[in-house]
Amino acid sequence: MYGSEKNRDDSERTAFRRAEKKYKLYYDHNASSKSKKKKQPKPVDLTEVLDFRSILECYLRNGALPPGVIVLHENFTSPVFSLQNRPGFYFIPGALTIDKQCSFIKESLTNFPQPPNRTNHNAMYGPIQGVFGAAKEGKVLVEDNSPFASSETGADIDHGDGKEWKFTTEKEASLRKCKSVSASSLLRKLRWSTLGLQFDWSKRNYDVSLPHNKIPEALCDLAKQLAKSALPAGVEFRPEAAIVNYFGLGDTLGGHLDDMEADWSKPIVSLSLGCKAIFLLGGKSREDTPLAMFLRSGDVVLMAGDARECFHGVPRIFTDKENAEIGHLETQLTQEDDLCFLKYIQTSRININIRQVF
Repeated sequence: MYGSEKNRDDSERTAFRRAEKKYKLYYDHNASSKSKKKKQPKPVDLTEVLDFRSILECYLRNGALPPGVIVLHENFTSPVFSLQNRPGFYFIPGALTIDKQCSFIKESLTNFPQPPNRTNHNAMYGPIQGVFGAAKEGKVLVEDNSPFASSETGADIDHGDGKEWKFTTEKEASLRKCKSVSASSLLRKLRWSTLGLQFDWSKRNYDVSLPHNKIPEALCDLAKQLAKSALPAGVEFRPEAAIVNYFGLGDTLGGHLDDMEADWSKPIVSLSLGCKAIFLLGGKSREDTPLAMFLRSGDVVLMAGDARECFHGVPRIFTDKENAEIGHLETQLTQEDDLCFLKYIQTSRININIRQVF
C-alpha cells in the first residue's frame, strides 16, 4: 500500500483516488534554478481538512461543535468525538501524554521490530536483530556464507535459504566482496512490524502457528482503556495483534479496508506518533467521497462496526518544521541518548494499530 500510482486521467479515478491525489506530496518542477538543490513541494489546499484539535479547543471554550460532529461525554484524557455520517468512527485528539508518545516512539524503533516479530525486511534478509542500534553505530549488513567472523560482527541472521547475514563495521564490509546494505538504509526502509499474533501477508490472514511475543502489557492496558469509547458497557476489548506502520517523507498508505479480523464490532485502536498527517476516511465504496482530517502525534482513532467497512488511508505526512507540529517532542527528547530518536521522528510518522483477532 506504500508507493506511487500510475498516471491516469481524473475522470478514470474513483472519488477516493482523487482525494489521495489532491493531498499527496508533489514537487514543483518549474522552480527557479536557485532552488533546484532543494525541491519545493507544491502548495496544497487544506481548507477542507477537518481539524479535531481546533474542534476540541472550540468545544472546551464555548461548547460549540461543527455540523455533523458529536461529542461523547465518556472520555479518556480528552473528549471523544464521532461523526454522524460515519457510525463506529471515533477520534480522541491528544489522548496520549507526551511521556507515552516518547515511550512508544522508542519502543517502535527498538523493541517492536525485534524477532520473532516480523517486518517487511523478513522477505529479503530474514529476522534481523537490532536494526536501530546498528544504524546508530553506523554498521552495515553483509551477506556472508564463509566462516569469517570477528569481534566487531553482530549476531548472525538466519535467512532460512542457506544465506547468512551479519552486521559489521563499514571497514570490515569494504574488505568483503558480497552483498551489503547499511543499517541506516534498512531503518529508513522499515515500513511495518508486527506485534502479538503474526499476520501472514502471503495468505492474507493471521497464522497462530508463527512464533510471537505477546503485545507489551503497557500497550495492552492503554488499548483496552481507549477501546471502551467504542464498545457497549461491560464489553471488553482483547488486544491480540498489532501492526506498526512507519512513514517517511513522501510515503503514503493507499485506501484499504482492515477486514482480516473475525469480529468487526470490536474496534481497531490506532495511535499516531511523530509528524502530522492527513487521514482519509471514505465510505463502503471507493466512489464515496472521503473526509480528510489531520492526525497529530498523540491523537487516537477508533474504528468499529460500520466504520470497519469504510475505506481509509494516509496520502500525506508533513515533515517540514512549519507543518510537522512536533515541537513538544523536540522539547522532550533532549537527552543525549534521545537525540537518535529525535532525528528519526523529525522526518517520520509512526502508527500503531491494535486489534482483537478472534
